[in-house]
Amino acid sequence: MSRRLLLDVMLGKLATYLRMCGYDTLYAQEEGIEADDALAALAESEGRTLVTRDQELAERTDGAALLSSREIEDQLAELHEQGFRIELPDQPERCSVCNGRVRALGEDESRPGHAPDGIEEIWQCRDCEQYFWKGSHWDRVTEVVGSADSNP
Repeated sequence: MSRRLLLDVMLGKLATYLRMCGYDTLYAQEEGIEADDALAALAESEGRTLVTRDQELAERTDGAALLSSREIEDQLAELHEQGFRIELPDQPERCSVCNGRVRALGEDESRPGHAPDGIEEIWQCRDCEQYFWKGSHWDRVTEVVGSADSNP
């Protein structure tokens, strides 16, 4: 299963979750692409799997993953059923905001002032410079992602 994905404009929330699962995930709206032909062409030219809720688009795009649900938990479960690995890596790999690669901050590097006390591991996006750590948001995402293999 490809680790490089392109999500159509109906799947913005899913893009965030898939990035957190380590997938190189482009989101059509962030790329300024709405036309079906442009989506299919980009998926083909970059070797990405198109993920869509549009049945006609999926039918005419080789290797596309078609989703039917509007709910994030069910979308993740559908992808899991189609053979995608839906789990969080031990160490974040992708920025959930911009899809850039993240790096762990060294012990000697300054921490962001808004990071909670006691957080030992902090990552920073190499592109947008957003900071990440495993806090309550990570816990919520872990719960949602963990339900992907148990949803009907």
